[in-house]
Amino acid sequence: MKCKLLIIWYSRTGGSAALAEAAEAGAGDAARRVAAGDVTPEMIRAAAGYLFVGPENLAALSGAMKEMFDRCYYPCLGRIEGRPYATIICAGSDGENAQRQLDRIATGWRLRRVADPVIVNTDAQTAEAILAPKTIAPDRLAEARNLGAALAEGLTAGIF
Repeated sequence: MKCKLLIIWYSRTGGSAALAEAAEAGAGDAARRVAAGDVTPEMIRAAAGYLFVGPENLAALSGAMKEMFDRCYYPCLGRIEGRPYATIICAGSDGENAQRQLDRIATGWRLRRVADPVIVNTDAQTAEAILAPKTIAPDRLAEARNLGAALAEGLTAGIF
């Protein structure tokens, strides 16, 4: 299925899932939201742009997101250069390392960042808080919805 915006996400405790759902709601029919484990290289090659939404785990990009990149990287290498992307990282503290890792992968694919990184800090610092289901603040969900809408509009209008 061809789409303009492919929203690739993974979530263990619900925070990234809520953010991906909000972004999809903002993007409407221009988007397709697919869990990282279900993404295929064909889906990536068929999309016009990407929104990567995932958690930082143990100061790194979540293993499930990394596995998706590992599986799809070489089949897409040399075939998606210049396409736009944006990111949302859900983190218990700063999220910066996961963001850096994702940007390095996107650089290898020669993707073009078209929006500032979004890092949603849940302040989960104890084992109980880290493992607990996450509730994302309404203003951060609105930010994700607006990012989805902006990406979809930019792709539809040919800005990106």
